[in-house]
Amino acid sequence: MNRRNLMKMIPPGLLLPGQILSDFSWEHGFFNESLRSSSQQQKIAELFKKAIIIDGLVISRDWNEESFDALTKSGYTGFGTSLASGSLKSALKSLTEWQKRIEINSDKLIFAKTADDFTRAKKENKVAILFGFQNATMIEKSIDNIDVLYQAGTRWIQLTYNQRNLLGDGCTERTNAGLSDFGIEAVERMNERGIIVDLSHCGHQTTNDGIRFSNTGPCFNHTMCESLYKKHPRSKTDKQIRAMANKGGIMGVICLGYMIGPSLGTKTTLETYVDHIDHAVKVGGIDHVGVAADFAIQGLEKAGATRENWYIPRLTRFKPSYKVQWPPWIPELDKAERYKYVAQILDKRGYSSGDIEKILGLNWLRYFKEVLSE
Repeated sequence: MNRRNLMKMIPPGLLLPGQILSDFSWEHGFFNESLRSSSQQQKIAELFKKAIIIDGLVISRDWNEESFDALTKSGYTGFGTSLASGSLKSALKSLTEWQKRIEINSDKLIFAKTADDFTRAKKENKVAILFGFQNATMIEKSIDNIDVLYQAGTRWIQLTYNQRNLLGDGCTERTNAGLSDFGIEAVERMNERGIIVDLSHCGHQTTNDGIRFSNTGPCFNHTMCESLYKKHPRSKTDKQIRAMANKGGIMGVICLGYMIGPSLGTKTTLETYVDHIDHAVKVGGIDHVGVAADFAIQGLEKAGATRENWYIPRLTRFKPSYKVQWPPWIPELDKAERYKYVAQILDKRGYSSGDIEKILGLNWLRYFKEVLSE
């Protein structure tokens, strides 16, 4: 007996108003689809609640009450944040300011130095913050300054930004010289201290050298796949992703929309973002891919980014090869709860709950256990 014949046998007076619509929905496939959608949302909500969620990079220079509000919505267990790297003095000042912020808000935040701090944050319903820098300029001309930065709480350092520094060439530098002798010495000292070697903004040869000369697994804290977005200076090749993974590293796929594809709002969407995760997993393996925003916890729009104060300045700060766009975000990722949407797409694509949890945070946790010193 089909649904229609069954409904005919029920006296009209016993039918609730919504049941007629349910009959139509059932006949036309909408009923089952609605159930599947509701079931999936419930599944992801439960997974999200119990998962350890770690963001490779949150920009926190303008942290305020809105940031705390967004943090409660995000589901985050922890994140890495980059501090002022202009000089050793400014770096130490920035480290001290953030440590004080954590002390004042100890009911919400944890100063993270090891993987155990992220596990503790999950148990205590707090958020662990890992301090680092998106450039190595604060090392200045002394390798011993790495020790000073480590003692002050630094746990990750990106070897270069876009331009050349004393360690090597950045991704938009005209040359492609790789690491200097000073850069190799810096990597060795970072390995000794248990500081993460990040290669996100490094030039092609500097990236290769960073992988080669690091004794521990280096990371691409926030980047994307060159195979999907060709000829962007910030992307990493399949060969580099594979080499990084073979050393035990991790790649955080960047949420910044204009880094994911050239046509935001049309061809570049949330699905495109997950395409980069898919590709990185296929190349590097399921244990070596994570997530990374590279903007404020509440999202760029809510943080006050406008065409005038965000886009136009970047047209002069970055070379044309950066292909900066406005607006720069993917709508679903520009929200505090961004990774819930990512988890939904991963689930639809057939990822197991265990693998989704790895991508959301367990891979970062594994990496921290292996690289960060006690």
